Amino acid sequence: MDRATATGTSSVRKRAALAAALVAAAAIVALSVGGSSGTRAFAWLRPGPAPAGWHVARTPGGASLAYAPGWRAIETDPGTASAALVEPRLIAGYLNATPRDGAETLANWSRFRPAHDREEGDRDVRLLSSATGLRFRTGHGSCVIDRYSTSRTTYREIACLVAGPQRSTVIVAAAPDSLWDRQAPTLERAVSTFTP
Repeated sequence: MDRATATGTSSVRKRAALAAALVAAAAIVALSVGGSSGTRAFAWLRPGPAPAGWHVARTPGGASLAYAPGWRAIETDPGTASAALVEPRLIAGYLNATPRDGAETLANWSRFRPAHDREEGDRDVRLLSSATGLRFRTGHGSCVIDRYSTSRTTYREIACLVAGPQRSTVIVAAAPDSLWDRQAPTLERAVSTFTP
């Protein structure tokens, strides 16, 4: 074998070894942050207590939903806790905690939630991101970020199924898509403080 062929073969082997190492490292990083490529979309999820001055609504089952000053608790379905930021002629932000009561699981959440939105009559449902293995204050969960249209407007939502020590609860944080950039920090903070 001449020197040029030996050097070329050595370079190919080194590149192959480097590529294999990079693939293995990427797999380890993905597994350590939740096992989903969408986990980066949930980097804002940092479990912690609600900020000073926030209010807390509780479901009859004990889930705690914190909401910001200026928001108000609202009545929705029995067994749930909800809060909204109401502006003239529209709900600018919405939070809801609902006990798990169907076929939703942590494993199927990224399929279940968009299908549920469609069953509710929403149109143009689009899954933007999903992740599993996310840590919450007293549990772990699977989350999606999706967009859908109703007869009135287009919404974006964060929807998570969170398994706690005693129960699993769904938390939804939504706002009109046109207001998302303004409302997202408050909605993300509310999800980060949630306890099922």
